Amino acid sequence: MPASLEQARDDLKQAEKTADDDVREDIRETAEAFRDYVIGEHTPDHAVLDSHLNTLRQVREEVDGDTKERIERALEATENYREDVEQA
Repeated sequence: MPASLEQARDDLKQAEKTADDDVREDIRETAEAFRDYVIGEHTPDHAVLDSHLNTLRQVREEVDGDTKERIERALEATENYREDVEQA
């Protein structure tokens, strides 16, 4: 698994610590999915990644400060990873 997705997961785990309760679960679920991709043999496709990206974009609109910066870094890393995923 490319380092970009692992970096996104790490950023999300940090963002989860500083996030408000109303978005923390979305961040946690996305970070756990990324963890599964990093340590497992399952590779996400474009549709799955788009779903995660949409979740992160929605969360980004509801947070600020360090949490927002970490979400933005996770978004960038995930978008970079998605560019290298072959389309079906």
